[in-house]
Amino acid sequence: MNVQPLVISHFSIVNCLGAGWVATLDGLRDKRSGLIPCDFETVDLETCIGRVAGLDELRVRSDLRAYDCRNNRLAQWGLDLDGFGDAVAAAREKYGAGRIGVFMGTSTSGILETELAYRRRDPQTGALPPGFRYAETQNNFSLADFVQRYLGLLGPAFVVSSACSSSAKVFGNAARMMAAGVCDAAVIGGVDTLCLTTLYGFHALGLTSRTPCRPYDAERDGISIGEGAGFALLERADGAARPGAIALLGIGESCDAYHMSTPHPEGLGAKLAMRRALASARREPADIDYINLHGTATRTNDASEDKATFELFGAGTPCSSTKGATGHLLGAAGITEAIIAILAIRHGLLPGSAHTRNLDPELKCGYLTESREARVKTALTNSFGFGGSNCTLVLGSAG
Repeated sequence: MNVQPLVISHFSIVNCLGAGWVATLDGLRDKRSGLIPCDFETVDLETCIGRVAGLDELRVRSDLRAYDCRNNRLAQWGLDLDGFGDAVAAAREKYGAGRIGVFMGTSTSGILETELAYRRRDPQTGALPPGFRYAETQNNFSLADFVQRYLGLLGPAFVVSSACSSSAKVFGNAARMMAAGVCDAAVIGGVDTLCLTTLYGFHALGLTSRTPCRPYDAERDGISIGEGAGFALLERADGAARPGAIALLGIGESCDAYHMSTPHPEGLGAKLAMRRALASARREPADIDYINLHGTATRTNDASEDKATFELFGAGTPCSSTKGATGHLLGAAGITEAIIAILAIRHGLLPGSAHTRNLDPELKCGYLTESREARVKTALTNSFGFGGSNCTLVLGSAG
């Protein structure tokens, strides 16, 4: 799609590396990982997770207590970080509450609340506890509803749930809504939190690693599930750009529909998304200074993405996966890694790959194991979901 001049004027982020962009940047620079042996809830699996410390003690704002669940707590934390709430308040004064859209991505929303409710069913009737609020917690729209109410916005709002590409695809949704004149600015983002459904579900598919995940490693054996939140304020470039602002240059989407949980072995959908993003941004492969790969650390995903990336960019473009640091954030992966690409541009950092020790000799692209400083003017980030739902973003300095 052709993208009108848009800037990401503000953003916020929280994940297992810490709360706020400084914690994420420092963790990436030091090649630190937030992955730990699984100690979540009653889960009995030999795997590692990226749990956000301190989340269990939070509760949502009192006037929104009906929305209280792990997912919305993390959303609230993210909205309060990095001056993001103040930036949205200023935008609300500028555009009006009804002219700011809210477009969110998540995979399971607050399903943990339903899991807990099922433990408390009436032993005679099987009825769920009377305090259980499905619409405000598990329902996927709960996230957008909560964010909109928390920020006092009244514009269009919806949630994308396309697995791991969810919070990358919202960039495209927001850009299209703004181009159509439906809204003047957009709060975009994604939140996913730990729950039994995803941990046991991915384990049942044979996709979880027993150790911290190792993208592109010769011995990689699966993903490490994490949790996190990220938000961005998208505005038109005219008058919105400020020092450090980042431009959304291009968006590419595809759906190869090869298999429900396995990417196309030749990377056809991935390649198509990257080509469309480059065309949308009016950039050539040589213009990209860094690629944040989807890089889940499964055998098939890394091999497929590598094939597509190498055919387009060769071995000269630095690229890495940051999932060894944050874990795989599922519906929050797209926004998290878009923000990591922004940090790479702003701070001249090429992030290395935590836990990756011995690169798979079968993989050919220019994969980084160590972090290093370099000028990054334009970055590309990939997010690929189940069913071949693929999204690629191209980001660059607005100055």
